[in-house]
Amino acid sequence: MTSGVLAGLDRFDGLFAGAGEPLGAVVDGHWTATAGESVPVEDPATRQQLAVFGEATESDVDRAVVSAERAYREVWRDLGGVRRADVLFAVADAIRRNADVLARLETYDTGKPLKQARSDVATAARYFAFYAGHADKLYGETIPGEGDYWAYTLREPYGVVAHVTPWNSPISQMCRGVAPSLAAGNTVVVKPSEITPLSSLVAARLFVEAGLPPGVCNVVPGRGATTGAALVAHPLVEHIGFTGSVATGRRILHAAAERIVGCNLELGGKSPTIVLPDADLQAAVTAGALAVVRNAGQSCFATTRLIVHRAIADEYGARVAAAVQTLTVGPGIDDPDLGPLASAQQLAKVEAAIESGRAEGAELATGGTRPDGLDGYFLSPAVLTGVRNEMRVAQDEIFGPVQTVLAYDDVDEAVAIANHSSYGLAAGVFTRDVATAHRLARRLETGQVQINRYPMGGVETPFGGYKQSGLGREKGLAALEHYTQLKTVIVAD
Repeated sequence: MTSGVLAGLDRFDGLFAGAGEPLGAVVDGHWTATAGESVPVEDPATRQQLAVFGEATESDVDRAVVSAERAYREVWRDLGGVRRADVLFAVADAIRRNADVLARLETYDTGKPLKQARSDVATAARYFAFYAGHADKLYGETIPGEGDYWAYTLREPYGVVAHVTPWNSPISQMCRGVAPSLAAGNTVVVKPSEITPLSSLVAARLFVEAGLPPGVCNVVPGRGATTGAALVAHPLVEHIGFTGSVATGRRILHAAAERIVGCNLELGGKSPTIVLPDADLQAAVTAGALAVVRNAGQSCFATTRLIVHRAIADEYGARVAAAVQTLTVGPGIDDPDLGPLASAQQLAKVEAAIESGRAEGAELATGGTRPDGLDGYFLSPAVLTGVRNEMRVAQDEIFGPVQTVLAYDDVDEAVAIANHSSYGLAAGVFTRDVATAHRLARRLETGQVQINRYPMGGVETPFGGYKQSGLGREKGLAALEHYTQLKTVIVAD
């Protein structure tokens, strides 16, 4: 398996030991052959093939879910919070010990710069450590009755939780949902994106090496319309977690409604940042530039609508364009500022978005071209100024290294522009007036507001959106509420 660009990384050979060609699923801790069509996996920096996997069919998915349900009933549910915590801490340690090999695999698979991949792996380990610390602390509450009874509540697991994860940050997104699910006593079946499945498959093997009982975390590779659809429709799946597009989220929600099961949906974003005249302009410029750096702008919470007071909008746009021009672009393994986009399809989508902005009257201040001498799916980061909020580039999630600058005249107009979106994932505010910042935070229709720096937050800060940005919350203690169900016990005196 580890021929070509992955050759020489010996730990890959150990983690892929027992895998066939094409790769299959990981079920009960072992590589398992899959019966579906062979799907290639490529390095987007070189367009070179990394691996081939066999798509998991409905019967393959059934085998994985039945395995997870058996592990839930026979092992994991009744193991107890203290012992579950010990296992999850061990998984966190294993991720840290293998951080270098996992980061390199993530870089080859996604194209992202190595420093970003290393950060993602560290975050993946942190998810397990954070939720391990809460596995024995899933408390309920005691409720006094009206004199002749009392009551208490219990938080209990669902059973098998399906996680359908995206291609932009596969290992951290996988662990973000898997860690709280396991801490709560559920077992999981993960369907990673067909574009970037490798780190999720390897992680499942690594978890078992670290002591996670076989079957507690199974991974089935495949496309959404086939493998993903079979997973979310499986009768033994009791809850679904999904991160991805609004269109796919709707289909998953319909499938969940058919069986009356719950969903966590973390969908798209078009996150605004309001820059007031008194803002630290350099800090706001840095935020605007960083939005196109993380995953080459392929990030749902990237702030890609910069809403700037008209008095400083021209200066601000010029400074963001100048900052973006200094960014380096290249293969992720060389650790530039930006790697390639994930696929040829994504590159074409982003280029079309830039052209639509120009056609509607926006000015391309910099970027938007393919760099010379690079064969992969590279695009120089673009800044569009003179953008109006009704333009497609201001309303559609581009998911690429494209920044837009919009002008406003007063605070009410800025808030109206920010809230005039089908999305509501995150927002930013830059001002030296703390009282103004708090007032704006209350008025913005988003699940998260970041003040005077963007991005911020970590494993401990709840994350999720308003409107079409999704349902439920990931991260923080809020995630444990969504991956458990509440039971009330009422007792007569």
